[in-house]
Amino acid sequence: EEWNLVARGLGLEEGFHRRTMLPETRPWSRYLKVGEGCDTCCSYCTIPSIRGRARSIPMDDLTEQAVTLAEGGAKEICLVGQDLTIYGRDQHGEPQLRKLLDALDKALPPEVWLRLLYLHPTRVDEEFIDFVAGSGRVLPYLDIPIQHIDGGILNSMNRPDDEGHIRRIFSYARSVDPLFALRTTLIVGYPGETEDQFRKLLDFLEEARIDRVGAFVYSKENGTPAARMRGQVPKRVKDRRYARLMERQAEISLDRQRLFLGKRMRILVDEAVPGEEFAWGRSYRDAPEVDGLVGVPMNEAIGEGEFLEVRVTDVTEHDLFAEIGG
Repeated sequence: EEWNLVARGLGLEEGFHRRTMLPETRPWSRYLKVGEGCDTCCSYCTIPSIRGRARSIPMDDLTEQAVTLAEGGAKEICLVGQDLTIYGRDQHGEPQLRKLLDALDKALPPEVWLRLLYLHPTRVDEEFIDFVAGSGRVLPYLDIPIQHIDGGILNSMNRPDDEGHIRRIFSYARSVDPLFALRTTLIVGYPGETEDQFRKLLDFLEEARIDRVGAFVYSKENGTPAARMRGQVPKRVKDRRYARLMERQAEISLDRQRLFLGKRMRILVDEAVPGEEFAWGRSYRDAPEVDGLVGVPMNEAIGEGEFLEVRVTDVTEHDLFAEIGG
């Protein structure tokens, strides 16, 4: 369906999507939604039935919105959607994400970060990873929700069951840049998940060395195929598996954090409160709200929404600590 047709149906003027930039409390870090809906009908998910098929916002409108955000003080723009990798396919027959990123790169001031959130693994390949790793604009950070690694579980989820592709793209990102930031989302206790399949997921975490992992215990969504499947995993088993996965990932996350000891990085300051011990910012590895922070000793010269060059002096599982300059 076309945006203008939707607008008329809702009694809005045509071009209403020009004013749908997501509101945020921090003007230096903003979200830019590239579309609505989803074409990937996963067995556990209600989004396609609620929000419909994927509908992309025209590229010129997104570029205009991004420039407006930058003029309003945005230093970081996070592109979001149910799946960024299919952006533009509904309008042009094939995905247009690379073209959108090129358009944004040309239109935005040089200091503005672009961060990509929510990319379906099927359409992430070596060429795209090379593009991101070599970009001076797009942060070397990819959020690729895989949900599971076992082919049988992926097939039951109605997701492509090519676990070899998933392993290959995560391994390739590490080979291109050992410090490339990778985030994923996992579901534990999906209907039919066996202990062997769960252990396979734990082994994958060890292999891939993912920086950030969001994990969820499977829960039924009414009206989805997964809710009607046989082999529902008992709650106590799901909870134990979740705890085991998070314990394993905590060790991996800390190992990844230690790689940055003594290294210099640029951070964007989110919080600088006079009288507090630390000011807090985020590096290229840290998406707003879901990832860690970088703490630096507070002083009156630090302002919110500015970039700082820092050197890492200490690490925890989630956060880094640093000194200015160094």
